[in-house]
Amino acid sequence: MAEGEFFGLLGPNGAGKTTLINVIAGLVRPDAGRAAVMGADVGRDYRRARRMLGVVPQELVFDPFFTVRETLRLQSGYYGLARNDGWIDEVMHHLDLTAKADANMRSLSGGMKRRVLVAQALVHKPPVIVLDEPTAGVDVELRQGLWQFVRRLNRDGHSIVLTTHYLEEAEAHCQRIALLKDGRIAALDATRSLLGSFSGLDLRLHLDRAALPVGIPGRVVEADGAHFRVRLATYRELEDALVRLREAGVGIREMEVHPPDLEEVFLRLTGRGS
Repeated sequence: MAEGEFFGLLGPNGAGKTTLINVIAGLVRPDAGRAAVMGADVGRDYRRARRMLGVVPQELVFDPFFTVRETLRLQSGYYGLARNDGWIDEVMHHLDLTAKADANMRSLSGGMKRRVLVAQALVHKPPVIVLDEPTAGVDVELRQGLWQFVRRLNRDGHSIVLTTHYLEEAEAHCQRIALLKDGRIAALDATRSLLGSFSGLDLRLHLDRAALPVGIPGRVVEADGAHFRVRLATYRELEDALVRLREAGVGIREMEVHPPDLEEVFLRLTGRGS
């Protein structure tokens, strides 16, 4: 990925996303190849590589004997940052942790503990931040506040790597996306190009009868009474479909047209779509 990029790493469970992150973080040794963070090899130059990296893991891992502020000060100490309270206060403010600064980690809710994990990853101001399912199981308020803060970090030059099962998050934030399948990259492209490479439209119809006229273009992928979902290749086919409905005297009660989204691309590339 390029410096300063917001990069998405997507794939089904077991595709290898977390394993790849663990390789980058130096927690797993690769069988072959090499990985580097900002030019620092994660094996040979591991001290510099880890200084360049901040990882927010999926699991809620915490030390139950410290308060939130003590936890962040301890994390700062791992990187030789003895006077870091100004940045710690700013991180806690943006993650809505200020009121819990002196609370013991054991007393926090799951969502609050996840906020602390995010703060720990950011406490040494790493140029590369890896977010492994950062919004899993958190409330909407935290999700919005987290993305606002992460976007600001990205604007300030931090590179962001995101794994998420919320595909709308990846579509909204990521400039490029890699789709993993069985440990290999199934697709790697700019988000817009990836979406644009899958031409087609979803036409969703609610008609005044439980049958489509003969000869309507496209492929019917779903039919439920008078409700239909038709996959069309082009907008010209959409025009032809509407003409055919009108010629057959079929009334349209409701109609929606959807261009391809990241979820459809994901399902088709991983062999799970229709």
